[in-house]
Amino acid sequence: MSTPMTWGTPQPERADAARNRQVLLATARDLLAEVGADCLTMDLLAERSGLGKGTVFRRFGSRAGIFQALLDDSERELQQRVLSGPPPLGPGAPPVDRIIAYGTARVRFLADHHAVARATLDGRQAGRRRPLSEIHLRVLLREVDLPGADVEVLAGQLAYALDGPLLLQLSAGPDLEGPEPTARFEAGWRDLVERVCGVSGA
Repeated sequence: MSTPMTWGTPQPERADAARNRQVLLATARDLLAEVGADCLTMDLLAERSGLGKGTVFRRFGSRAGIFQALLDDSERELQQRVLSGPPPLGPGAPPVDRIIAYGTARVRFLADHHAVARATLDGRQAGRRRPLSEIHLRVLLREVDLPGADVEVLAGQLAYALDGPLLLQLSAGPDLEGPEPTARFEAGWRDLVERVCGVSGA
């Protein structure tokens, strides 16, 4: 059985900062639905939210930061399923099954939020490091018998494979509305994990 884990509690925000964050995220979602990801800018968000441009820059840092905040907010439900949902995504399944289930859930999450996720790539990096993914994968990999493996490095490599490179492939691939592209990435993740962990496919 997999070891229970926690990902830590975020530092509490000041009340005014928390209010501003909620206003900005709600406004950004409205603009996303109204004008699309390509037209959502820092200036437009400041104008429509009624908050100063400096507040928007302090909160997000860049245009890509707006989309990263939206993606992080949407990702909370996935994190809850990982921490306390039913197996194999949640606790109670063998570690390899949980690693496969997590990657599958990430693929589906990125496909479902593709426009927002793609906009987090600002051209200077292929995707932000996902510390929560790395922590989760590291815990599970330690439960797998992998003699001589550098679990720290391996967890980072697997986490990275679920973000920047995957997003770029999704962007260059066929229409995401159909099931085929997502199913192929899910199958590829399963194959990768089974090979890394020395498990024979079903």
